[in-house]
Amino acid sequence: MSGPLFILNGPNLNMLGRREPDLYGPVTLAEIRKRCEALAAELDFELFFGQSNAEGQLIDWVHQAYEAEAAVIINPAGLSTTSVALYDALRMLAEPIVEVHLTNVFGREPLYRNLLTAGASWGFLAGFGADVYELGMRGLAGRR
Repeated sequence: MSGPLFILNGPNLNMLGRREPDLYGPVTLAEIRKRCEALAAELDFELFFGQSNAEGQLIDWVHQAYEAEAAVIINPAGLSTTSVALYDALRMLAEPIVEVHLTNVFGREPLYRNLLTAGASWGFLAGFGADVYELGMRGLAGRR
């Protein structure tokens, strides 16, 4: 697969490596980005990688992915359980979406288990730590 790929990251993911490393691991978002950039070059993806703590910014990037006819990997973080607006934006996309979470959200507290945004996704990965991004990229590479 080649073509555009947006990797979008939601609230608090800029704190990876420092925020609860026993739960989320020691890897920073900058390290995840480097790994994704290297794999994107290998898989011939044109990569956009973004993180925002603002719901509106994430929605704007989803709109840009729509215009670019891009596949999307999204870690909506806490917005996955609360954002109908992000869910609606993701549903507009014709290209495949993979939702990722570093932890196994279904093995966590009940508030993390009702994932609104996952219903808009073609694929879903959780619980593999930072590897979920690369696993999602490889899954998309075999999809298109």
